[in-house]
Amino acid sequence: MKLQLLSDLHLETESYPPVPAPGAEVLVLAGDIDTTWRSLELFRGWPVPVLFVPGNHEFDGRDVDEAREALRRHVQALGLRMLDDESVVLTDAQGRRVRFVGCTRWCDFDAFGPSGRERAMRAGGYFQKVMKATRHGQPFDVDAVRALALESRAWLAMELARAGDWDATVAITHFAPSLKSADPRYGRQPGTASFCNDDEDLLPWAQLWLHGHLHCRHDYRLGGKRIVSNARGHVRKGEADGFDGLRVTEVFASA
Repeated sequence: MKLQLLSDLHLETESYPPVPAPGAEVLVLAGDIDTTWRSLELFRGWPVPVLFVPGNHEFDGRDVDEAREALRRHVQALGLRMLDDESVVLTDAQGRRVRFVGCTRWCDFDAFGPSGRERAMRAGGYFQKVMKATRHGQPFDVDAVRALALESRAWLAMELARAGDWDATVAITHFAPSLKSADPRYGRQPGTASFCNDDEDLLPWAQLWLHGHLHCRHDYRLGGKRIVSNARGHVRKGEADGFDGLRVTEVFASA
């Protein structure tokens, strides 16, 4: 199965017209497409199925739980499929069944281990203030983010380990599953734990792991498993340099 992957388009401020990639059988949107949600309209009537995993910025200035359900209704009305703690099985042109397991997978601030959690959470406080979201009537601060992240990780671990009738599994998260996806501009500093999780122990359960969030591109392997991101980012920061929106990633590609 051939996948087109897009993330971090930030169409609330960026100007970028998405175009279907030749040969792609599924479009994966790995979050941070548009804070306002309006640009999701661009994907209505897309020629192949569209799977959308929300990014953190899709929740900016909103109640996280209320926004999650409203966003789900919004994308369903456009003919897209939202995956947030959900999975779906699609069949490719060769009749092979691919399971897509998707969730935002918020950061739990344990990318550097429990000993680095306090520093990571202090650094993460800045991003949560910028986000200005709430949950249960309270600010969606680092403690609330970690609580939701642990819920999401528990679901992800359980779902990935579940057996079923499919030929391959693709995990889709907005947050990265490994520090190896850290943005090379900033390296491994405490704030990096707001972008990457330590989910390397979950990698064996998926043939391919797609993510966004970091405004850079990655394509690497860990333990034989492939991790890919294709984020565009902001033009004004040079992050879109080298971005290829028509790039296709194959689930069953040879090693």
